[in-house]
Order: sequence, then C-alpha cells, then structure tokens
Amino acid sequence: MRSLTERLRQESQGTAAFDRLLATADHDELAEVLVAAGQPLWARELAAFRLGTAGDRRAFETLVLLLNHRDPPRCASAAHALACLHDPRTARAAAALATNELRVAYALHPVRLLVELRAPESVPALITTLERRLRPHDPYRKVALACVDGLGTLGDTRARRVLNEALAHPTLAEAAVQALARIPRPR
Repeated sequence: MRSLTERLRQESQGTAAFDRLLATADHDELAEVLVAAGQPLWARELAAFRLGTAGDRRAFETLVLLLNHRDPPRCASAAHALACLHDPRTARAAAALATNELRVAYALHPVRLLVELRAPESVPALITTLERRLRPHDPYRKVALACVDGLGTLGDTRARRVLNEALAHPTLAEAAVQALARIPRPR
C-alpha cells in the first residue's frame, strides 16, 4: 500500500482529490470513481485497489484492466488486490490474460497471480503459456521463468512434460530442474 500510495501521490501531484480518496471509508464513493466519466487513471487505480483489498467486487473489472496494463507497478498492485478480492472470476480472467499471445509482454503478473490463486485454471494456463515461450529466440524469458517457477510451486504432475522440455533451454534449465524436483513422482 505504501509504494502504491507514493506512486499515485506523485501522479496526482498531491491533490486534495487524492487525499480524499485515500482517506474515505465510503465504498460507494470509491465505486463511483470507477464508473464516473473523466476520472484520471491514478484515481481509478487507487479506488479499485482500496475496494479490492476490502473485498468489494465492484472493483473487479477495473482491476482486471489494470492487471493487463503496460506499467508493471500497476499490474503488481492490481494482482495484489485481485488476490485479496476472492472473486471467483479472477482465475479465469488471469488465465485469459496469461495465455493471450497478443499481450504476452504483460503476462508476468497474471502468471504470478495464477500461482497464488492455485485455481483449477492455473496449471493449464501456465502450461500453455510456457509451451509458447519455448520457441527459439522467444523474448519473454521472464514470463517463461515465472511459469516454470509457478508450475514447480503448484506441484501438479501435468506439468512434468513441459518442464522436461524447458530443460533444453539454458535460461530455464536450472529453474526447470528445481521445479521438477517439487513435483511428485508417479508411483
């Protein structure tokens, strides 16, 4: 919350509107910011984060949009708030973002969120995303590494095949070995 507050205070130039949104306990006031025309991005992000971390599902759509933003700090704050929100739609949305090849440059935080959620959608989405990252000269190694680490954390045997394939990639091999060690061996 502190890093979000500092970043958004700078974006808002420390306006009274920022202070009001930061201080209010009125969820309806925060929700109004999400739907009112002409609101700056910093205001929508602050309102969505506060609502999301409080468990108010009116923030869901805004948080999903922020999860797929080009600015990594916005993605990180949205992922944190979505994890706190406990909305059943979150895993499906994160899986869709993680597997969208047109937005793969912004898939790091959706991948990490899927690992944190441990939802039924998590392992299939991480496998799909990692398979696509195993192409020669793929520029999204951070996303691939997050998938490898996440699959190891989740420990699902369905990941064994793609993790074995990742062993052939020097930038992923060590992480793949560690991930495979965390997956139970078939009996």
